[in-house]
Amino acid sequence: MSRHTLGAGLALLAASCLAGCSTPSSTEGTAGTEGTAAASSQAAGGGTYTVWDPYPQYDKTSDWVKLLDTCGTQAGVTIERTGYDTTDLTNKALLAAQQGNAPDVLIVDNPVVSTLAEAGVLTTTAENKLDISAISPNLLAAGQSGGNTYGVPIGANTLALYYNKAVLDKAGVDIASVKDWASLTAALEKVKAAGKKGITFSAIGTEEGSFQFLPWFWGSGAQLTKLDSPQGVSAVALWTGWLKKGLAPNSVINNTQTTSWQEFATGDYAFAENGTWQLANAKETGFKYGIIPVPAKDGGTAAAPTGGEFVSVPVQQDTARYATSQKLVTCLTSTDNSFATATALSYIAPTDQVQARQSTENPELAVWVEAVKAAKGRTGDDLGTKYPKISEPMWGAVQAALSGAKNPEQAMTDAQTAAASAIQ
Repeated sequence: MSRHTLGAGLALLAASCLAGCSTPSSTEGTAGTEGTAAASSQAAGGGTYTVWDPYPQYDKTSDWVKLLDTCGTQAGVTIERTGYDTTDLTNKALLAAQQGNAPDVLIVDNPVVSTLAEAGVLTTTAENKLDISAISPNLLAAGQSGGNTYGVPIGANTLALYYNKAVLDKAGVDIASVKDWASLTAALEKVKAAGKKGITFSAIGTEEGSFQFLPWFWGSGAQLTKLDSPQGVSAVALWTGWLKKGLAPNSVINNTQTTSWQEFATGDYAFAENGTWQLANAKETGFKYGIIPVPAKDGGTAAAPTGGEFVSVPVQQDTARYATSQKLVTCLTSTDNSFATATALSYIAPTDQVQARQSTENPELAVWVEAVKAAKGRTGDDLGTKYPKISEPMWGAVQAALSGAKNPEQAMTDAQTAAASAIQ
């Protein structure tokens, strides 16, 4: 497969920010020297298979690494695993492919899959014989480009609304009444009138801001190919209106998902938009909380963007290696192991069967299963590497509207012009 687009892939990487990934940026763990693991694989005559993942926080004693070793044993090979920081991993994968020493199994954040696929780094599931029949189509879409599928999702996380029960009780808000944008805004107004704060979120001018805006954008019925549609403008107007009315703080313009969570953790806010990865922190806040899906404009659950990784099989000069790589990926994503993996990584599993088990064994996950079922991949709808070129003008439009530099309609009109020019 051609690798002539590797340079373009590297250029796109910065825009493919991993907003929904729960992996911390720690460089601790088993990260090794670039290319060393893959080179060892090729020199080992097939006895050693290399796995690169974005989980450097997990060492050899972790359940994740133990599962990798177990899958290697079952396939009759030794696993040489390297954990990299997420952004570092993608750069290394592109360079390794260019040098002809890619790892046998590569686990990357889902928005990066299309970049690697376009660069000729990954094999398709038709080539590597991975079974994707049980995977939820909306999650699988994040790994599809040009009619091909390039891996299997290992799990997914997404966004929902956390709420503070005491704040809502004081304001006389029944959470069951919050079903759409109008009822949510009405709840925020009651909270403000009761002397508390409404909602916090992240609208920072990065992919993280786009990640948090997308549930409202998609929940309006808008499409990424038409940023300036009336629906898209209404989503920006919703956020802008909250700031003007004092229902959301001006700090959202610079908030990351971490800093907006810190605001919610003070106990002063009724709602916070955040992800599955905050569950452990929610238990430490000291107040009673609940979670609801992000409501769509006219009711129902809005499609939120998916975070989470895909397990893929990179292109190898020795194509005979694919058979064993397929066994390794199948083991990692099997029904039995999927439950353990999703639990260890704080993800919702990618199949209905395992999702049902997660909801049964941990009822708190039921709302996240519902949110993941409605979620969409940012590179879905066959946008692939076009997505970053659309996302940047979109987050710029949100920033311009929230800061008052432009009204929502003008901000999204200008964003659409910039996006259309970038993807020509």
